[in-house]
Amino acid sequence: MTDATNQEQIGFHKGSLSTLVKERQELLRIVKITEELIQAHTKALKDLGVDLEKEAKEAIEKLQKSKSEKLDERMS
Repeated sequence: MTDATNQEQIGFHKGSLSTLVKERQELLRIVKITEELIQAHTKALKDLGVDLEKEAKEAIEKLQKSKSEKLDERMS
């Protein structure tokens, strides 16, 4: 490879890294905002008397029951 080709490849990879780092930073910013919104809604629901832990347990139990029933159907 020529020196010019190496320099082009180096430039390409540096540019790619720069872009990816900026994209990662933006993704982290979006995740942070999303997490803040989730926390705000969770707090509002708790303030309204909603037991989120109870609802989560019920949802898990319902899902497990549904999976078990589907397995039973497949085996019969």
